[in-house]
Amino acid sequence: MANSSRDDSPTDGDTSSGDAPPSNSSLYSEGEKILAYHGPRIYEAKVQKAELRKNEWRYFVHYLGWNKNWDEWVGGDRLLKNTEDNIMKQQALDKKQGVDKNTKSGRSAQTKPKSSSDAKAEKEDHKNNVTKGKKRKNDLGAEKDTVSLEKLVKIQIPPTLRKQLVDDWEFIFQQDKLVKLPRSPTVDDILQKYLDYRTKKDGKVTDPVGEVLKGIRCYFDKALPVMLLYKKERKQYQETVVGDVSPSTIYGAEHLLRLFVKLPELLAYVNIEEETQTRLQQKLLDFLKFLQKNHSTFFLPAYDGSKSVEGKGKGKHD
Repeated sequence: MANSSRDDSPTDGDTSSGDAPPSNSSLYSEGEKILAYHGPRIYEAKVQKAELRKNEWRYFVHYLGWNKNWDEWVGGDRLLKNTEDNIMKQQALDKKQGVDKNTKSGRSAQTKPKSSSDAKAEKEDHKNNVTKGKKRKNDLGAEKDTVSLEKLVKIQIPPTLRKQLVDDWEFIFQQDKLVKLPRSPTVDDILQKYLDYRTKKDGKVTDPVGEVLKGIRCYFDKALPVMLLYKKERKQYQETVVGDVSPSTIYGAEHLLRLFVKLPELLAYVNIEEETQTRLQQKLLDFLKFLQKNHSTFFLPAYDGSKSVEGKGKGKHD
């Protein structure tokens, strides 16, 4: 699960573009127990808040039995009514998935369903959404439906940066603005500044820190065009990142921060030993604290007011 309390992840901005406006009546009420899709599985959850934003109902959900750090805003397409039929569907999917009931967390199998047939259907849906520019949050990695929440590297995003993620969304969708490119400092600049900071603090350059920073840069360059951009930003990307230019030399802290929302899912497919994972979590948290400490220097106070909407595929947010 993406460890953030913000409204949407970057790919969520494309969720409903072009769809018909929803009803003014919310399908789910605050306090209601529901079932919620998260990646390739379904979990028991509870609606904490329900808000109508830009003609689309958004729900702040808590996954029952999980730390509140996993709480997040989702669209109605991720939710199911807690009916007998849906519970039976959940249990049937769980049975087909063959989820181990004796997991380290001790959580029952009812929180970990998903059949191979449904996963296949989600893969096809994901591919179609990508071509239409309508990717759903957490569809990333739907092809590997064996990944469980226990494998996710939990990344605690500091409060100031959580607010930054919300502001980021509001600048783009409520104020129709974009980050002016190229940014300064760039992602590469920030990574170098952090390396200098650690070197000065530790008195030497440590290999683990250098490797983590190389990994962050690599993940950022690969992930940006695939999952870190809102639909409204794609035209800007195509016009700015040309040839063999690396996104990390063009984009800055705003987009780098979005990577940390997606990193748990990305790292879930890497075979990391528990001890190594713990150290990695500590290093990533230290880097996030560095971003927070330099918030006013690294992040823009406001985005550019130039037109940000693509000429085609305008949706409800536009």
